[in-house]
Amino acid sequence: MTGPTTVEPLDLRFSEAELAARRDHIQSFIAELMEGAGADRAVLGLSGGIDSTTVAHLAVDELGADAVHGLVMPGEVSSEQNMSDAERVADLLDIEYDVVEIDPVVDLLTDLYPDAEGDHVAVGNVRARTRAVLNYLVANHENGLVLGTGNRTEALAGYFTKYGDGAVDCHPIGNLYKMQVRQLARDFDVPEDLVTKTPTAELWADQTDEEELGVDYDTIDAVLALHVDGAMSAAATARHLGVSEDVVATVRGLFEASQHKRAVPPAP
Repeated sequence: MTGPTTVEPLDLRFSEAELAARRDHIQSFIAELMEGAGADRAVLGLSGGIDSTTVAHLAVDELGADAVHGLVMPGEVSSEQNMSDAERVADLLDIEYDVVEIDPVVDLLTDLYPDAEGDHVAVGNVRARTRAVLNYLVANHENGLVLGTGNRTEALAGYFTKYGDGAVDCHPIGNLYKMQVRQLARDFDVPEDLVTKTPTAELWADQTDEEELGVDYDTIDAVLALHVDGAMSAAATARHLGVSEDVVATVRGLFEASQHKRAVPPAP
């Protein structure tokens, strides 16, 4: 298997003033949503990755550590390092967290429907949906809201599980490209090893986001910003970034094929 296509990244970072304004806006959004729902706590899954780490920092900075509850939910394909990083984030922020193993639930479901055993996509999505159920179990019990950890890049590329990590009450960083999430994380002084670590949803063994997508995040960010969110043609986008039109078509295809994930289920 060849590695993902990479290009010189398009600089999508905010100015200092823009970043401060965006940070304030996101945190106000969280506070207003919590107040409007009459919620007491914010609940989120902690994976040890940059997205959940950044959302946790935003929530704690706005609501206080006592109002945030993290869930670390390892499965058999979860790396020990990522789970250790998730607990490290919780400890650094001084928030309550629980470690909940998801394998008993996943194993029960595959025992009930053994035909799916060995289907890494189907079972991987069950892992994501099990985590969503646990998030809501805790949130309902504590009169809380579930904070999503997905970013704009993942949303537009469809790189999330429907009714899994997409099943949340809000998406605080849902309008930030991956590059902008990293910038915001650095603004919170998140440890650099967490900022730059290889992204993975850990839905199956040895899975990484960029290998599965076939394109690196900086390239996806750039194509989305110029061609999907922006008005630049596919050919012009390819020329501007110095990539083939096939790369642009791949990203466009991810966006178009995942429209159903971003829409309310249709009725006739």
